[in-house]
Amino acid sequence: MGNMGLALAWETRIPPIAQRGRRLEPFREQIAAPDRGADANRMEDAALAAACRSGDLHAYERLYTQQGARMKNLARNILGSSTDAEDAVQETFLKVQRSIASFRGQSSFVTWTFRILVNTCYDARRSRLRKKEVATDDEQQHGDAAPRAEPRAAVSHPSLRLALERALAKLTRHQRDVFLLYEVEGFRHAEISEMLEITETASKNTLFQAKKNLRQMLESPRASNVAGPR
Repeated sequence: MGNMGLALAWETRIPPIAQRGRRLEPFREQIAAPDRGADANRMEDAALAAACRSGDLHAYERLYTQQGARMKNLARNILGSSTDAEDAVQETFLKVQRSIASFRGQSSFVTWTFRILVNTCYDARRSRLRKKEVATDDEQQHGDAAPRAEPRAAVSHPSLRLALERALAKLTRHQRDVFLLYEVEGFRHAEISEMLEITETASKNTLFQAKKNLRQMLESPRASNVAGPR
């Protein structure tokens, strides 16, 4: 698996890994006061859903303007390719238009849209894996295909980001997706449970395990260097 090429700077969402004894929680949970804009956001979300359901193309344009960049970022982090991410987002909007009548408002419209995006990315990932397996079989049969070069990480990436990308690639798919949705994209566990069709408890437990595994992978090299010969 090639480097994931994270689209956001990790420092904007994740506290330093080296802070032992401190839970790695995003800054949004440090705000104890209720969000007075929550009701307004829900009303705007409901109005946007109603407009899309009525076939208002301008509503879909607003949805893209508001969420398009975030959707591309998530798709890129799941699929590891900007081109595949663009295709996944376009396919998602087509699916939203085709299935908007089935939206019942049990979750927010944005969460429902991202659930379709995540499933679209899963389908694309499975399709790519099948194509890769077929290509591998063909190469083994003919023995004359040139090896494919793995994508190279940009040399300007900080070492921490590269280490994180490598560590994320070693997580299970489920752990990686929950981690990306929560830590990078900022979704709440209630929203993630809707997108991935799991319980909130499962989302929290998966995130905890993902962070634990990442800490172990990121701290192991440093620990081995300290314990090495002097």
